[in-house]
Amino acid sequence: MNFAAIVFLAFAMSTDAFAAAIGKGAALQRPHLFQALRIGLLFGVIEAITPVIGWAIGSMASTFVAEWDHWIAFVLLVGLGLRMIWVGLAAEQPDADAKPQQQSFMMLALTAVATSIDALAVGVGLAFVNVNIIEAALAIGLATTLMVTIGIMLGRLLGKLIGRRAEMIGGLVLIGVGATILYEHLSGAA
Repeated sequence: MNFAAIVFLAFAMSTDAFAAAIGKGAALQRPHLFQALRIGLLFGVIEAITPVIGWAIGSMASTFVAEWDHWIAFVLLVGLGLRMIWVGLAAEQPDADAKPQQQSFMMLALTAVATSIDALAVGVGLAFVNVNIIEAALAIGLATTLMVTIGIMLGRLLGKLIGRRAEMIGGLVLIGVGATILYEHLSGAA
């Protein structure tokens, strides 16, 4: 696998995380660059680890991963999205001087895992081609860190525009990402 293919793969693997990051950034309302970078690093590390795990699993579990990855991602993202919508509906009108609500580490990590399930399946596939898995994983992690940081900051702009409904919109975005993953896999399998 050449350098250009690895770069293309890396950015392709980061698109789901980018879409989820826009929703998270909107829900955070006013994240700072440092906070966006920390979230980006969390997503990037998880996104870099999953193809290595997939590569290690190799052919032994390739059938299971390929058959179920889209369902796992769909259930996790829809569940997280519904929780965000619930929180958004239950939220009181925020005070103009109130500090924006922070996302818990666990919720961010679960979102990162949900958006990286495809990278696990890609890692299984990479076990059968001539590729340095460490280079590929690092490229995927760096691309995801960059894309999620940009997504959080882009979501920040949207959060200012949509105010208290940001959490609900973020939840809808996660559900949309999950539905897209499921649709792409089911339509590709048909």
